[in-house]
Amino acid sequence: MESARLNECPLHGAGLSPDHLVGQRLEGIVASWHRQDGEASSCPLDVWLIDGNGIATRVTAGSDWCLIVERSAPYEGIDMEGAGRVEVVPVHDETPFTAHLGETVLAVREEADAVTGRLALDITFESGRLRCQSWAGELRLSTC
Repeated sequence: MESARLNECPLHGAGLSPDHLVGQRLEGIVASWHRQDGEASSCPLDVWLIDGNGIATRVTAGSDWCLIVERSAPYEGIDMEGAGRVEVVPVHDETPFTAHLGETVLAVREEADAVTGRLALDITFESGRLRCQSWAGELRLSTC
C-alpha cells in the first residue's frame, strides 16, 4: 500500500508534524541508551526534546528504518537481563542537542522517501543546525 503523504511510514503512519517545534524553546533533553556489560551504545535509541511547557517530543528510528516523531513522555528503563539494559536519563552532554539548550527552534525540514516515509529531520536553532536521521535502523544525531 502506498503512503498517502511522502513522509508517512507504511508501518508507523505519519506521526506528528515536526512543525510544532518551531518557536519552542529547548528546555530539556532525555535519551534512552542500550547498556551492556557497563558500556553504553554509541547512539541513543530515543531522544525526547522537552519544550518550555514541559511537552516532550520523541524522536526515534522505526523498525522499518523510518524516523518517528511523536509526542510521548519518556518511558521507564528496561532490564533485558542477559541482553543488557535500556537506561532512560536526562542528557547533559551526550548528544549534539545539549549545545542548544535554552535556544528556540527557528525552523525544521524533513527528508522522506516514498517507500519508507520520513528519513531525516533537520532542526535549526539560533546557533546552528542539527540532523536527526534513521540510518540502518539506528537513530543518528549530528551537527550540520
